[in-house]
Order: sequence, then structure tokens, then C-alpha cells
Amino acid sequence: MHAFLVTLSAVFLSEFGDKTQILAFLLSTRFRRVAPIILGLMAATGLNHLLATWLGTSIAERLGTEWLRWVLGASLLAMAAVMLMRGGSGKADVRAGGRWGPFVTTFGTYFLAEMGDKTQLATVVLAARYDSVAVVTLASTLGIMLADIPAIFLGGVLSERLNLRWVRAAAAAIFLILGITILVGSAMAL
Repeated sequence: MHAFLVTLSAVFLSEFGDKTQILAFLLSTRFRRVAPIILGLMAATGLNHLLATWLGTSIAERLGTEWLRWVLGASLLAMAAVMLMRGGSGKADVRAGGRWGPFVTTFGTYFLAEMGDKTQLATVVLAARYDSVAVVTLASTLGIMLADIPAIFLGGVLSERLNLRWVRAAAAAIFLILGITILVGSAMAL
């Protein structure tokens, strides 16, 4: 029970203000369909954190967290660029979700966004500490769900009232700042 509560608390608290929480908000403003986004989040996070508990320790030893930070920083800059390049009317897209739909889009973006993320790294460390793949995976997935589901509902409610061009521009700015911060921090650590 101790491992579950420590993992749940650590991941829940570290998820606040994280890029995946921002992503939850953005996906819900785009698709305005809560259930497939929540299911995509749960599936992606569960799989990602299961892999983190099983393989994360060996990957971190071989590649090192510094390499993962460079990839994360570059990914955030790419996300900012893609968001800025997207046009549109500024109104929410309420179609089934475009090409892939809300579940597949959420699953793919969350799975990739969690790679090398602080919550994934925390999961790796906690799994090594408690030596319980099932408990740590369940608790870390639940921690992210508890932190991100309110952002999904908030995005869905606000999508009808917000101009999505401004939301995309603000999100792009956040991703740009995060990406630059991570890359500068990585460069200074050299």
C-alpha cells in the first residue's frame, strides 16, 4: 500500500503544469469528445508506464537521462512549430476527429509526449525502488488520470467560448518556452 500511495502522490503532483496536461486541454478543445480522449489517455499512459517500469531502468542506464532531455526539448520545439503552422477558422473541429479520430490521436500524442517525461522518469525510479511493476504502473497511471481529466473537461467546456487560434498560439508559446528551457538546461549541463 505504501508503494501505491507514494507513486500515486509523486506522479499526480509532478503532472501539474506538465506538457501532457496542456495536451489534454488542447485535445478536448479540438475534438470536444471527452470519453475517447480519456480512454486514449488511459491506454497510452498505462502502456507507456508499463514499459517504463519494465524497461525504463535499463534504457536510462544505456542512454542516460541527458539524451532523453535533448529528444524531449527538440520534440517540444517541433510541437510548437506544428501548432503555429496550423491554420483554421479558430472554431473547434467537431468532426469525428479528422483523419485518426480522438482516441487514436490522443493515444499517439500522449504515448510520445510521455517518453522521457518527468512522470515517466519518476515511474522508472519508483519501480526500481519498490520492485513492483503492477503496483507502480497502476498508481502512476491513476496519478496522471487524476491530474489530466479535469483539464479534459475544462477544455471541452471552454472550447465553445474560445477562439482556438489564440489557444493554439498560447500552447505553441508554452511548448516553445519549455523546449528552449530544456535544451538550454541540457547544454549548460555539458
